[in-house]
Amino acid sequence: MAGRIEDYGMIGDLQTVALVSRHGCIDWLCLPRFDSGAVFASLLGDAENGHWTIQPAGDFSSPGRRYRGDTLVLETDLETSSGAVRLIDFMPPRG
Repeated sequence: MAGRIEDYGMIGDLQTVALVSRHGCIDWLCLPRFDSGAVFASLLGDAENGHWTIQPAGDFSSPGRRYRGDTLVLETDLETSSGAVRLIDFMPPRG
């Protein structure tokens, strides 16, 4: 299920954007442009509306996230009882 809009980070490539949840799930993405149909749209419904996710199996927390410098490179920290991982999400400009 989608989260609150303020819990999303944005990554983009100058032609479209994706919205990434605090848990590393892409819940909104239109391709190849902003005005194209949605590829992932669970932000507006549920998981059946499409999403892409990579996250630890089992219970985990998301203690922090940030943009790297003055970029749209989004870093999300995920922790489990046995370790931690940092997801790095970005969309390189297409040309």
